[in-house]
Amino acid sequence: MVVEPAASVGVALRIVLGVFAGVVATLGMDLVMARLPEGGTPPTVAAGVLTEQSPDTAPERLASAVHYVAGGGTGPLFVTLLFLVEGLLGGVSAVSYLVTTVVLFALMVAFFVGVVLPRPGLARQRVSAIGRDWALSAAAYLVVLVPLVWVGTGLLP
Repeated sequence: MVVEPAASVGVALRIVLGVFAGVVATLGMDLVMARLPEGGTPPTVAAGVLTEQSPDTAPERLASAVHYVAGGGTGPLFVTLLFLVEGLLGGVSAVSYLVTTVVLFALMVAFFVGVVLPRPGLARQRVSAIGRDWALSAAAYLVVLVPLVWVGTGLLP
């Protein structure tokens, strides 16, 4: 398979669009997280896992950095998954975006709830609340990300 130079520029631009959209979506996600009882906890859980500390004592600056790096990095992950789904479904379509969105939501929730959240040893009730709030936050992230990528893709050469 040979990739034309113009096609590879389009791919690179969509990946860069994904980074931009990911950062903006993270800012949108922050608005939702601030209103949820355990909304701000997922970044501290991640920072706690990285530093082997309790989420309650994990460095807040690290939690913020991890949150924004992960959010910015999830944007190009969405675009990459979108390329795969578009290849399977035969091109850009509303269905390819819907399928990619559902897959990424499942991955985001499964990774955090199944891999990151169990590590700190939090109380079961709190784990459940954090997982629920994370799912709502991830949904908010995608509500911002997907339209940005859709519109941005349409504006690219």
